[in-house]
Amino acid sequence: MKPEDMQEFEIHQLLEAIYFRYGYDFRDYSKASLERRILHRVQQSDLNSISEMVPRVMHETAFFELFLRDMSVTVTEMFRDPKVFKKLRQEVFIQLKTYSRVNIWHAGCATGEEVYSMAIMLKEEGLLERTRIYATDYNNHSLDIAKKGIYPAEKMQSYTESYLAAGGKASFADYYQAKFGSAKMAESLKEHITFANHNLMKDQAFAEMHLIVCRNVLIYFNPKLQDKVLALFKESLIARGFLLLGDKETIDFSEVKTSFETFSKKERIFRRKMYV
Repeated sequence: MKPEDMQEFEIHQLLEAIYFRYGYDFRDYSKASLERRILHRVQQSDLNSISEMVPRVMHETAFFELFLRDMSVTVTEMFRDPKVFKKLRQEVFIQLKTYSRVNIWHAGCATGEEVYSMAIMLKEEGLLERTRIYATDYNNHSLDIAKKGIYPAEKMQSYTESYLAAGGKASFADYYQAKFGSAKMAESLKEHITFANHNLMKDQAFAEMHLIVCRNVLIYFNPKLQDKVLALFKESLIARGFLLLGDKETIDFSEVKTSFETFSKKERIFRRKMYV
């Protein structure tokens, strides 16, 4: 057997073991991303082969948690791509203001920076009091950070610049308390956020969402899993609800394409059609 065929066989065994033991299905992850992250764990854990991971994920919950951290996307920042947040503020929020209650699902929220960014904008536009943000991820370690809302104070300067570029209307410092080299986000923001574990690969839809944010997550899935997740989003959105994806993601080649119209192509904002 060729080395590359052996590696593919070992990865298949590993993923089947994980699915059998924990119900997490990584079999439709992007192949290149999958290989890179698994080999990283092999190296970090001083293992000799991918096969050596199988008994460890089967019998060591702590090791499986490390694997989950490797597989999840945790790179994020506040007001990432400020023009996208500005578009939400200026054009999407106008539509959301027509509802008495607003539900927002931030899928794959990682460590929560963009969730708090959303809450800040909603507050400034007078929407936060009637909004519930559901921020989900399958990485419990990332969720713990997000729930605490404590970030390095050294990042606040760049976050302030992004906040202003996104159309910020106040002083960004009003939204956090700096102490001992850390910045803790205001409790008034947290009151409207529900953080929860949710696996896009296997868990159910969220009902009656007015806006779903899922940025730079789909790029790690193969087309089959992308279609499955996009169908989940379609099911979760109200008619005329909004979907925001990452800058390298689209619905153009998906099975749900006919159910959406493009609201802002550059910012990757789509809107569910009324009757599809």
